[in-house]
Amino acid sequence: MRVNSHLQKKAFTLIELIIVIIIMGVVYKLAIVNFNKVNDESKKLTLLNLKEYLAKLPYKKSSELLCLDDCSTCKVMVDGNVTQELEDFLDESVKIYRYDTSYGAVEKEMRVYFNSEDVEQNVCFDYKVFANGVGDQIFVEYKNRFYDFTTYFEKTAVYDSMEALIDAKEAKVSEVKNDF
Repeated sequence: MRVNSHLQKKAFTLIELIIVIIIMGVVYKLAIVNFNKVNDESKKLTLLNLKEYLAKLPYKKSSELLCLDDCSTCKVMVDGNVTQELEDFLDESVKIYRYDTSYGAVEKEMRVYFNSEDVEQNVCFDYKVFANGVGDQIFVEYKNRFYDFTTYFEKTAVYDSMEALIDAKEAKVSEVKNDF
C-alpha cells in the first residue's frame, strides 16, 4: 500500500525530541558551570576587595584576615573562629603602616598571636573589620602598590607610591579640617 506524499505525517519522532532535549540539557549545564566560574573569579579575594569582603561576612564582633609567619597561609576569622584558610594570598614582602598626622606613614608593630595550642606565632598581616563596620586604619604596601584602608565609606584606594597615598590622605584630612 502506498501513502500519498501529501498525507505523510509532519511531526517529530520521539527519538528526535529526546535528542533535542539532551542537547539542550548539555548546553544548559555547560552555560551554568561557566557562569559559576565567572562568578567565582569575580569574588576572588584580593587586597583591593578585602575590606568589602570582610564587611559582608556575618559577624557580631569582628571579622578579620590574619596571616601568620611568612604570610603563606592566611585565615579568615569571624568572631574569633576560623572560617576559611587561604594559601599564597600574600607573601612576607607585605608591609603595614598606620597614618600619623605628625609623622605620616609609620610602620605598624604587629600584635602577638597565640594559636589553639597556646604557641606564639608571628603575625605577618592582620586586617580586622569591627561590629560598627569600621576597619583597621592602615596603609598596606605590597608588590610596589600602596593600598589605603583608612577610608570609612569609600572602597580601598590603590596608589603607585607612598608619596601619592600620603598626599591623597593629607588632602582628605585638610578637606575635613576646612569643613569644620
